[in-house]
Amino acid sequence: MSEVGADCPLCRDDGGLLLWRGRDWRVVRALGAEVAEAPAWYRVIATDHVAEWSDLPPAAQADAMAIVTAVERAVRRTLQPTKVNLAALGNVVPHLHWHVIARFDWDSRFPAPVWDAPRRSADGTRLAALRAALPACDAAIVEALTPRASAHP
Repeated sequence: MSEVGADCPLCRDDGGLLLWRGRDWRVVRALGAEVAEAPAWYRVIATDHVAEWSDLPPAAQADAMAIVTAVERAVRRTLQPTKVNLAALGNVVPHLHWHVIARFDWDSRFPAPVWDAPRRSADGTRLAALRAALPACDAAIVEALTPRASAHP
């Protein structure tokens, strides 16, 4: 692990509730206060410490996009969000990872970015229903990605 990687939170731990781990990528559901009003927030995280997309060889880029696509499809199928946001910023944690975030027209920040200030109060009833649906979404993600693990020993 590089010196930068030694100080990297995504090198030290999984970065959320681990759902799936392949050779080069893992998928987690984000946890904690940052996702309290957007609990259907998933991350596809590079196993190795790499900061920039262009540092990956084309095959690794294609693999990452296939995983992001599988996560997005599972989220759409199980949660039926208004929109799915995809982002790979890395400004706070410069370890390559993709955010896959289910957005709903009722969420407190919609249609603004999830990192923006709330535009309205959180809808506790709808958030509770969404949280109750997350285990089924998690299972759909695992089901979609399990064949990849066997294909990539």
